[in-house]
Amino acid sequence: MANASRQAAWEFWGAELKRRRKDAGLTQEALGGMVFVSGCYIGQFEQAIRKPQLDVAQRIDRVLQTDGFFERTWRKLIDDQRYPDYFAAVVELERVTTRICEFAPTVAPGLLQTAGYARAVTVAANPFATEAFVEEKVSARLERAEILKDPTRPQYWAVLHETVLRIPVGGPATMADQLEHIAKLVRQRDILVAVLPYSAGAHAYMTGTLKLMEFADAPPTAYTETEFSGNLLDDPAVVKQAQHAYDLLRVAALSPEASLALIESAAEDYRRCASAS
Repeated sequence: MANASRQAAWEFWGAELKRRRKDAGLTQEALGGMVFVSGCYIGQFEQAIRKPQLDVAQRIDRVLQTDGFFERTWRKLIDDQRYPDYFAAVVELERVTTRICEFAPTVAPGLLQTAGYARAVTVAANPFATEAFVEEKVSARLERAEILKDPTRPQYWAVLHETVLRIPVGGPATMADQLEHIAKLVRQRDILVAVLPYSAGAHAYMTGTLKLMEFADAPPTAYTETEFSGNLLDDPAVVKQAQHAYDLLRVAALSPEASLALIESAAEDYRRCASAS
C-alpha cells in the first residue's frame, strides 16, 4: 500500500473512531480512560497522527460495541504478514519518526543489517523455514532500511554493545560486510553509532533491545523487545525512564570516533579471517 493511500486509510479509521465515539456520547478523555490510554491519544488516533496498537483497537471495539470493526480494519492496514503483530505498528511509526535512538545488546539493529546478515539471523531463528519465508523476511528488513536513504530521513543514533561486533553471525565474510556497512553509513554521516565496550561493566545491564522514536507532532514512544515479544510504550513516565536508561548507556559508551575505529578494526579482522579460509 502506497504511503498516501495508507495515510488516507488511517484518516478514515480515525474519522470512524470519532463518529462512533460521539454516537456513544463519550468524550476523548472518557473513551481513553475506558481503553487505558489518555484522551490525548484518542485525539491523535482520530487525526491519524498516531496509530494504535492492536490491543487498543480491540478494547475500542469492546467499549463501543462495534463488532470487531476497528480490529478488522487495523489488521487490513497493518497487512504486512512479514512482521508479527507486536512489531507491525513499530514499522508504521518508523516511517514518520523524526529521530530514532536504538540500543542493540547482541545483534545489529534491523535498520542497519545487510542482506547476508539478515539472512543468517533469520535462518538461525527459523532453522526449518522455507527459502521463500527466509527471502520474505530479509526483503522486509531491507525495505525498512530504505528510510535511512530518504532525503527526509530521521536522525539515527545507535548504541551497540561490543557483543554485536564479536558474535560471528553468518561467518567472517558476512560479519566483515556487516561492519563495513555500518562504518560506511557512519562515514557518510547518515547515522551516529557508539559502541558500549565490555570494559563498561555494570553499565551494560540492559539485556533487551530498546528503540526510542520521536515525532514532529506527537509524543515520543519507546519500544522494547525480547526474543519472543515486544512492547510499544506510550506512557510518558515510562518513556522518560527509557530515555534516561538510554542516556546512561550513551554516556558509558566510547566516543563516536573511538567506536568507528573499533568497528573498522573488527571488520578488518573478519575480512582477514575470511580471506584465509
